[in-house]
Amino acid sequence: VKKIDNILQIENKMAEENFKNKIMYITSNINIETFTGEKENFFGEGDVLSPDSLYTELNNESGFGKNSCIGIEFKLRLEKLEDKRFNIIIGQSSNEAEMISMSKKYYLQENVKIEKNKVKSKWDILSNTIKIKTPSEPINLLMNGWLPYQTISSRLYAKTGYYQSGGAYGFRDQLQDTLAFKFVKPDILKRQILKHSMHQFIEGDVEHWWHDETSRGIRTLFSDDFLWLPYVTADYINYTLDYSILDEKTSYREGKKLESNEIEKYDIHKESNVKESLYNHCIRAIENGLKFGENGIPLIGAGDWNDSFSNVGIKGKGESIWLGFFIYDVLKNFIPICKYKEDEDKVIKYTEIMEKLKKNLNNNGWDGRWYKRAFMDNGETLGSLQNEECRIDSISQSWSVISGAGDNDKKYIAMESLENHLIDNETAIIKLLDPPFERSKLEPGYIKSYIPGTRENGGQYTHGAIWTIIAMAILNLDEKASECFRMVNPIEHSRTKEAANNYKVEPYVMAADVYAKSNMAGRGGWTWYTGSSSWYYKAIIEYILGLKIKDGYIYIEGADIKHLKEIYVEANFTEGNGDDEDSVIIPGWMIPDIKKAVMDNELSFMLKRPSDDSNNSTLASVKPHGPQDQEA
Repeated sequence: VKKIDNILQIENKMAEENFKNKIMYITSNINIETFTGEKENFFGEGDVLSPDSLYTELNNESGFGKNSCIGIEFKLRLEKLEDKRFNIIIGQSSNEAEMISMSKKYYLQENVKIEKNKVKSKWDILSNTIKIKTPSEPINLLMNGWLPYQTISSRLYAKTGYYQSGGAYGFRDQLQDTLAFKFVKPDILKRQILKHSMHQFIEGDVEHWWHDETSRGIRTLFSDDFLWLPYVTADYINYTLDYSILDEKTSYREGKKLESNEIEKYDIHKESNVKESLYNHCIRAIENGLKFGENGIPLIGAGDWNDSFSNVGIKGKGESIWLGFFIYDVLKNFIPICKYKEDEDKVIKYTEIMEKLKKNLNNNGWDGRWYKRAFMDNGETLGSLQNEECRIDSISQSWSVISGAGDNDKKYIAMESLENHLIDNETAIIKLLDPPFERSKLEPGYIKSYIPGTRENGGQYTHGAIWTIIAMAILNLDEKASECFRMVNPIEHSRTKEAANNYKVEPYVMAADVYAKSNMAGRGGWTWYTGSSSWYYKAIIEYILGLKIKDGYIYIEGADIKHLKEIYVEANFTEGNGDDEDSVIIPGWMIPDIKKAVMDNELSFMLKRPSDDSNNSTLASVKPHGPQDQEA
């Protein structure tokens, strides 16, 4: 840290860090009297509430090599009832000239006001593309601002949170985060797809996570990461009809394959000279996932969606029932794309694999009352009635429904078992699995190091809980879906002072997990940085409100959740660059009785996106029996 005029300049001096090429700075339009780069000097014998620096000047030392922080001191004199405004500017620049220029710009109050208004306007657009009004105020509050804000600010921009300070891109993580934003700004989803495709290796596997700034990432044996690329690509195409994305060419990453004794490797992976179409990237991902064990179930590797099942398949024999359902869903949605590309060999191959996989999942993956979770390298089963711990796992049940691969009778039996064993009505949580790992001989991985009833080890992992809600909605288990939907809403955990004191964390953003056992039951885990915010937003729009967008049309389907008998939806979907003439607005439409409207087809309206030979978008209501007939 050094002071240049009234600017504190902070640089990273670590020799191996690319971040050293950037300059962070702090300045103000009033004089910075003293500063410090040392926590010890700032706090002294005090604490956060009363640091010693409130009573003494700071030492003007950089704190290099010590416990770092940035502390600054101002001296203000205020007369009675006097109001003074001043600016504190925190920024990053590539050089000193840029730093000085930006500092001078934002010394001026008028420039700060202009930028503030721009920021507010941007967030209004991003968070209010779809506005809803229902009798449930907790839903309204989250949907009309908080969920989009949480996902974009924490997951896509900062890529960090109070409980997980990272900054890296996660391959499966940020892809899923953008799923909901097809409703807000499809370009966000498109850019993320193409970006992630560039962090795939030619063999089809990907970097589990990486830092753009350093080109460092981790290559692993996780078995699901790469499959989210074709999954999200198919979802994007279904929504936008933008098949041209399949022909976009992007590069691969270069890196050594993992050795037989390696589970993961953190290394520098440079961009290769090999470029292929996104379609080929997706095909390579799918092909890399078509590795099956002796039960005809996909190999789990060093973990699937549940990273903490890190020992289940590291010897190359363990299988994941959940992964089988997920691959089935990927193939089901990608086969139409193969047909579009006239790739008949892949259509035939993937169709045959789907048929065999469905049979194996329903025969070898079925435990009598629910679907098993996994087979370990040594042949032991997870998620079986015979297990002392992890007798049942939720995501095998929910994805048997979501994928459509579960036999019809088994899907209903599995979801009934999920309800009986994993939904805790008293604590108002949906557990990921039960009982948690603690004392049994099973050694599934680092999941066992978590306190029983926390995070993946038997707590509510909200991401998985939302999949339960989606599965219930698909099966038209409306009252149950409605109640589970309410359980997952953080506002419902803070309605009273007593409840808020127990929940302890912010009620306006999704929590990644909620604890399930003993004196911690009902306490929120980490917040902000969680993929559940995007999935909850997607679940509300598609499965609660029933707003579906596919193949260029928008329609209401299946929105018959009991506690949302009346809703008001207003949407502004923007094409192209967002100019007014490219916007299609669905004016607010009060739906007095959703169930009746959907059953009678009274409010199935379709949005026809612009065709190649037309510049006009049209909104036409079909059987427009409502408050008013609308056409735009």
